[in-house]
Amino acid sequence: MAAKDDPIIIKKYANRRLYNTGTSTYVTLEDLAEMVKKGEEFTVQDAKTGDDITHPVLTQIIFELENKDGQNMLPIPFLRQLIAYYGDQMQMIVPSFLEQSMLAFSKEQERFREQMKGALGKSPLDMMKITTPIKALEEQTRRNMEMFQNAMRLFTPFPPAGPGPAAAPTPEPARKETPEKPDDLQELKDQIAAMQRKLDTMS
Repeated sequence: MAAKDDPIIIKKYANRRLYNTGTSTYVTLEDLAEMVKKGEEFTVQDAKTGDDITHPVLTQIIFELENKDGQNMLPIPFLRQLIAYYGDQMQMIVPSFLEQSMLAFSKEQERFREQMKGALGKSPLDMMKITTPIKALEEQTRRNMEMFQNAMRLFTPFPPAGPGPAAAPTPEPARKETPEKPDDLQELKDQIAAMQRKLDTMS
């Protein structure tokens, strides 16, 4: 018997059916989505192996919601950036960054909801008041991005290769300067000496 505060166990069977052990009923992904919105904690287990498959099931719920008309929340640029981080050395930092950003948003959402409710049906001047929490949220997001970029610098001690002015010059001098610079200097001296000999002959 699970304790009262323990998460509800959802078992997923081979036929993709989901069984809520708390209510002893079969449920759907939509039911799980509603449980999340209500703040009900649950974990999803493979009915055969007992493996925790909560992550892929939650990801599937997001996929289903994103495919519903008018419910898209993940903009294409964000999806592209997220995909680009898979397999990158920054992948280990991204989850923490996203989690902290969502926590910051959650702290502001109740105040934002209340101001939205208060502004509905009022004048345009009153509606302008709801921009305050939006600006605050944008500022928090900006600060989070700065923190993320600073964290990235800790894991990239050398500048990345690229078209920028400081992208490539660092590694090259160590390979070229020592063996080639004396030869170039000697060649220049030889050319000057040859020119001097020609001038002496002409004079």
